[in-house]
Amino acid sequence: MEESFGSYLKQLREKRGLSMNQLAQAAEISGSQISRIESGLRGIPKPQTIRKIADALDISYEELMRQAGYLQDEHSQGTSSAGSSIPDWATSRDKRDFKQMLEDDGELMFDGIPLDQEDKQRIKDVLTGLFWEAKQMNKRSKKS
Repeated sequence: MEESFGSYLKQLREKRGLSMNQLAQAAEISGSQISRIESGLRGIPKPQTIRKIADALDISYEELMRQAGYLQDEHSQGTSSAGSSIPDWATSRDKRDFKQMLEDDGELMFDGIPLDQEDKQRIKDVLTGLFWEAKQMNKRSKKS
């Protein structure tokens, strides 16, 4: 999946007529990071970086997250209430933990102001990617 994300990003960037440096500047990340992602040396970027790239390319964040492998199409395996798919390697305990995290539906606020639905969804998207990334890293470290 890593090579295909880099290739996909390069195609998007070139379709918009941007150089690596122009995209990097618009996304407020380094040009070398864009180069490493596109060449496959960097691997899949973190959800925060994907958000910056999506905003800079004026493309759907969810589309880039899907392309990066954080989310799967709705037609794929079982989807959660947030609309994102659960990885193949997730155990029933992992799924329970994830569901519990998303169902904690307290009022989200920033600086004392309640967040609107769009901001809440953005936060859920980032949390989804981070949750599964952390779970996967935890599983790798236990095998070592």
